[in-house]
Amino acid sequence: MTDPRYLKRTIVKDVITSRLLPEGSRDLRVYLPPGYNELLSYPVVYCQDGEQFFNFGRIATIANQLILDEGIEPFIIVGVDVDIKLRTAEYAPNGERHHGYVTFFGDELIPYIESKYAARPDADARILAGDSLGGSVSFHIALTYPELFHQVISLSGAFYPASREIAKSTSDLSKLELFMIVGLQETAFKSDSGVFDFVAINREMKAILESKGATTHYSEHDGDHVWGFWQQRIPDALRTFLHPEA
Repeated sequence: MTDPRYLKRTIVKDVITSRLLPEGSRDLRVYLPPGYNELLSYPVVYCQDGEQFFNFGRIATIANQLILDEGIEPFIIVGVDVDIKLRTAEYAPNGERHHGYVTFFGDELIPYIESKYAARPDADARILAGDSLGGSVSFHIALTYPELFHQVISLSGAFYPASREIAKSTSDLSKLELFMIVGLQETAFKSDSGVFDFVAINREMKAILESKGATTHYSEHDGDHVWGFWQQRIPDALRTFLHPEA
């Protein structure tokens, strides 16, 4: 991606104040597409691990390429930063900060973005994206706010037992659509919670989701639990939910 057009990106550093997060605020980075016009409205991709999605996933550069060369409808990206030391506490469903973070996302972040930017206020125009536990928390946000979110991008989702049990206990997931990938070399990943076979847990989660009526776009590829693998799959993930302009 050496084309200079891809590298000419508009990324706004923003900060949202919060009553629900203990620190009282959260850093954001917001990508605005080429030709951004406040009189229009745009789909929005909401990324967990915001700094990593921009720096290691190169999602803004990928977005420019899709918009400029493939005619994908222009879209906004909101990266929500996370303190790595607090990541498991916020992203894991049994983490002590999980409820507050999920509630912040639905009750504070979405209204803030949709009041400040030309974001389309429609569930079909909101996409949640995350890697590993970021994929897991994206799923839990969509479960908590089904009126806000129907679409989830999960890159090697960390669907540990608690997440799978929550999915099993949910009666109807027919409105949910997920893009799911996992690397075939992710069979013994060492996490904060132990060593996990990500191929096995993603296969099981796919089966659970489909048994509850969810639509999955699932695939397995050569790759490990690293951004170098996930970055390669971000274009396909975005193409799944974002389409060429009519």
